Amino acid sequence: MGRETRLGLGANWQQFTLLVVVNAFVGAMVGLERTVVPLIAEQDFGIVSRAAILSFIGTFGLVKAIANLFAGRGWLAGVPVPFMVMWGPAWSWIVAANVLLGINQGLAWSTTVIMKIDLVGPRRRGLAMGLNEFAGYVAVGAAALASGLIASRFGLRPEPFYLGIAFVALGLGLSLFFVRDTTDHVRVEADQRESGGTDDASLATDSNRSRDATRSSRLTWRKIFVRTSWKDRSLSSCSQAGLVNNLNDGLAWGLFPLFFASAGLSLDQIATLAAAYPLAWGMLQMGTGALSDYWGRKPLIGLSSFGGWLGASIVLGLGTALVYPTLLAAVGDVAEPSWRASAIGVYRLWRDGGYAVGALAVGLIADALGGEAAILAIAALTVASGLVVALRMPSDTWRARAA
Repeated sequence: MGRETRLGLGANWQQFTLLVVVNAFVGAMVGLERTVVPLIAEQDFGIVSRAAILSFIGTFGLVKAIANLFAGRGWLAGVPVPFMVMWGPAWSWIVAANVLLGINQGLAWSTTVIMKIDLVGPRRRGLAMGLNEFAGYVAVGAAALASGLIASRFGLRPEPFYLGIAFVALGLGLSLFFVRDTTDHVRVEADQRESGGTDDASLATDSNRSRDATRSSRLTWRKIFVRTSWKDRSLSSCSQAGLVNNLNDGLAWGLFPLFFASAGLSLDQIATLAAAYPLAWGMLQMGTGALSDYWGRKPLIGLSSFGGWLGASIVLGLGTALVYPTLLAAVGDVAEPSWRASAIGVYRLWRDGGYAVGALAVGLIADALGGEAAILAIAALTVASGLVVALRMPSDTWRARAA
């Protein structure tokens, strides 16, 4: 007799914990690049243009954004990445490695997100996303710090990227041999919604959104894309906020190490600053994700020295922590189980497209007007994004309180 399929964090804690660990390895792969790769462009390959240097982030973001639409197991695409970065004889090798890294991140990270949402059901979705993003971005920060410290002692290549070989091997092994499919959990939640067996009537909706699961299951991908990108006020607000959020992350990833190096900071100090943002972002997400289950999604979404830069990095991490798990949870709230995975894919298409848009915009502005002007421009765009959320997203975009 088959094992009963149940929703909830407690009922599925073993698989959930395994997915959290897998996501940590996914995040660590990106963290390896945050301190070292921009400096490799400048010091190893003599690239001066900020737009050219940030091309590796733009390539990564574009590929990852598209890969989000086809979420599956993406660890195999990540296998060559550390070797290409370690031994690549030209900058084009680094850019090509980030194509593969984008595939890896888009497939592997998206899949862990979708599977966690499937496992926990609607009641603790914010907490689930907070734990997911906590694991991923604490690993990003830890890997950024570790790679920078290793580089400060042994050089920019190849030693910092030996860690990547271990991350790929562990992530691939866990995903292939221990992770189980969550299709049955999706079916259980869909049945509960259709039968009225949960309190999901209080999930965030526009007043005209249908709750008929049968009709929702017939949505085409094009209709899901339009709904998530523009038509649905909640989903489209999340999509634009996610894009601007990752535009900020692209700025921190690509420009900050160069900005700090030009100010005369040591590699150890640059590594600390590069790690402070994702570490603060990651650690705070456990709390912010859970808070969004009780306070609601919309309130959290709407929200020249080493010491000063460190404080700014931590504040930037706090702002990102407020919105990152909350946006994912909000999309999970609004989308029906039958088309939720596609909606999350479209949201992440826009969100990770922010890397590509940010890399291009930040690089061009920095080349023309300087790094400070690029930072101020992105700050202004972030304020505008918050206003869009405040004005466009319905006030009832939030999860019901857990019973």
